[in-house]
Amino acid sequence: MRGAIVRTALFAIIFMGTVLVYVPYVLASGPGTAHWTLGLWRYVGLLPLAPGIAGIGRCLRDFAVVGRGTPAPFDPPRELVATGLYRWVRNPMYLSALLLLVGEAILLEAPVLLRYAAAFFLATHLFVVLYEEPALQRKFGESYDRYRATVPRWLARGPW
Repeated sequence: MRGAIVRTALFAIIFMGTVLVYVPYVLASGPGTAHWTLGLWRYVGLLPLAPGIAGIGRCLRDFAVVGRGTPAPFDPPRELVATGLYRWVRNPMYLSALLLLVGEAILLEAPVLLRYAAAFFLATHLFVVLYEEPALQRKFGESYDRYRATVPRWLARGPW
């Protein structure tokens, strides 16, 4: 398990750090980048940012501890992760990342980041549908089929 935690942490720092922190920073601070003037209202961006960070943290933990693997396609979990946030929606890590990006857009007053978030969601959706779901079905078979039949892809079902 310790190895999975270390590999997951490295993946989070390198890949997620690039996609969710470095690229948005570069886009938001580029020369000629348009900015909103929100004043103190910019801190409303913390509302989606905080649960986005918390959700990513919880999903990373579940991948390493429950799944005994990482979110990386080249080092996937050995067990199907269907606990934690994955009980309510099949892609909580991607949704958490989307919340984080929307929060960054507001906090940094950078409309370009909303376009980046939309592109991120489109790319993620295509990745999920064209690669990830077929790969999970091949690897976990009937257990993934049951999971997919009861847990929605994007719109979370509540605990009620």
